[in-house]
Amino acid sequence: MPYLRLEVGELQTNCYIYYCASGRNCIVIDPGAEADRILALIAGEKALPVAVVLTHGHADHVGAAAALLARFRIPLWMHGQDEEEMRSETGRGLADMFGVELPPPAGRLLAEGDTIAIGDQKLMVLHSPGHTPGSILLYGEGLLFTGDTLFREDVGRTDLPGGDEEKLRASLERIKGFPAGTVILPGHGEPSVLEHELRHNPYL
Repeated sequence: MPYLRLEVGELQTNCYIYYCASGRNCIVIDPGAEADRILALIAGEKALPVAVVLTHGHADHVGAAAALLARFRIPLWMHGQDEEEMRSETGRGLADMFGVELPPPAGRLLAEGDTIAIGDQKLMVLHSPGHTPGSILLYGEGLLFTGDTLFREDVGRTDLPGGDEEKLRASLERIKGFPAGTVILPGHGEPSVLEHELRHNPYL
């Protein structure tokens, strides 16, 4: 599989390195904390980051972003609604509570239907509001990075600012339409397979 997973921070956020095996270019998805461990993983794989991509802007998913952006001189990519939410008074308050330095402004605002190319591999961007207004899914190569929209046998919470239970339900309905063998790579917890979630996740 063209990815590596590393659990970081107090909330054990999944940071993913998604890479092109032929050229070693990669993106770093949700570097939530512990920049040194993420950097060591990248160095060990001799990977070359081209961007940091956020599935959403909560502090536990962005804590190491500023360090990675500065180290590799690469841009931040995320959905525009969460770029705005992350820098709101509430977003800044959450970042302060976690002791997180917010990253510089996004160099690319992702939207529904966009494509992220890493060498000869591609990920499609799907807007999946509910956990936050600008949450996104990333799909390609039989993999679905779900952020905090969908977990193994659970879903993301909607009681935080910007959460919307009705919109989350609609986002989950979209996920149900993916092939049953799709590998689910969530923002927290162990990976899963959509077929398992359809059988065992009470929210699907």
